Amino acid sequence: MSDVQVEFDPKKMPFRRLGASGLRVPLFSLGGWLTLGGTVVGDPVKEIVKLAFENGINMFDTAEGYGKGRSETEMGRVIKELGYRRDDLIITTKLFFGTHSSPNDTGLSRKHIIEGTQQSLSRLGLDYVDVIFAHRPDYSTPMEEVVRAFNYVIEKGWAFYWATSEWSARDIEEAYHVADKLNLIAPIAEQCQHNMLHRERPEKEYAPLYKKYSISTMAWSALANGLLTGKYNNGIPPESRFATHSDFFRDILKSLSEEEGLEKINKVRELNKLAETELDCSVTHLALAWVARNPNTSTIILGASKPEQVLDNLKALEVIPKLTPEILHKIEGILQNKPTVVSSYGRPALDKYGRL
Repeated sequence: MSDVQVEFDPKKMPFRRLGASGLRVPLFSLGGWLTLGGTVVGDPVKEIVKLAFENGINMFDTAEGYGKGRSETEMGRVIKELGYRRDDLIITTKLFFGTHSSPNDTGLSRKHIIEGTQQSLSRLGLDYVDVIFAHRPDYSTPMEEVVRAFNYVIEKGWAFYWATSEWSARDIEEAYHVADKLNLIAPIAEQCQHNMLHRERPEKEYAPLYKKYSISTMAWSALANGLLTGKYNNGIPPESRFATHSDFFRDILKSLSEEEGLEKINKVRELNKLAETELDCSVTHLALAWVARNPNTSTIILGASKPEQVLDNLKALEVIPKLTPEILHKIEGILQNKPTVVSSYGRPALDKYGRL
C-alpha cells in the first residue's frame, strides 16, 4: 500500500441531494471507467478506493460496459476486501452497452434491463445498487417499456432509484410523462458531460428540467478528458491518455491540431494563469470547483489512476468559496461560451415555474 497521507477530513465533504430524492451524495464521487477495470486493476484499485473513502468519497460509479463487466467485478472485489458496511456506500451502475455480442445484450428492452441488472449485481457481489442508470436512450424500445422495466427493478429491491445518462431533454421529459401517466417512478438525475468547454446541454437544454422536475446532474469529464488539467498546453505527453488510448481519443487528439482545438488550448492557458495568480491553485482545481459551484450539480465523478490524483482533485473543495462573482466574470471573459437560455417568449409565469 502507498504511504500517501490522508490530508482531508471526511467531515469536510459536502453532501447534496440527488435530484428531488432523499438520497444524499458526496460532492465528489469516484468513477469506474478509468479506475476500476479501465487502465488500473489489482491492488492499486483497492488503494485508490480506500483513500477516496477515507477522504469523504463514499459514492462509486461503474457500468456494465466498462471493460465488458470488469469494472463491476473489480469494484465488487474491492468492496468485499475492504469490508465496508453496505449502508455506508452509494453504488451506482449503468445499463445499455452490454458485455458481449448478442441481439438482446444491448439497449433498454425489458429483457436487457432485467437480465442486465441481475448480471451487474452478480459481478458486483451485491444484493442491490443505490441508483441504476440508463446509459443511453434507446430509440428502438418504447418509452413505456423502459420506464416499466426500471420500476420493476426498483420493486424487486435491486435498486432504490433509476436515472439517465446522456439523454436529451426531450427523452427525459417523455420518461416523466410516461411515469406520471402510469403512476410509476420517474428518473431522479442525469449523468452528463459538463465542463468549462462543454456547456450547452447541461446549462441550456436541461434548464427547464431543473425547474420543472428538480432533477440534478452527476457530472462526468469535468476536466474535459484531461484537457483542463493543462498538461496538453505544450503538446501531448507520452504517458498521457491521449497518447496511450489513441483509438478512443483519436478524434479529440486530431482536433487539438485544428483551429477549434488550438482555441481550447489557448483558453486553458489563460485559465491556468488566472488560477495561479488570483486563486493560488491549479487549473485542475479551478475546473472542478467551477462545475461543483453549479447548483444543479449533485456530484462530480472523478477518475484516478493513482491515489495521489484523488487527494489532488479534492483540493478543489478549497477553491469553491473563492469563486466570487468577480472571478466568475473573468472566467466567462476567457471562455466566451456561456449558453443563452431561451425564455418562454415573454411569459414570466412559465419562466418562473418551469412549465414546458
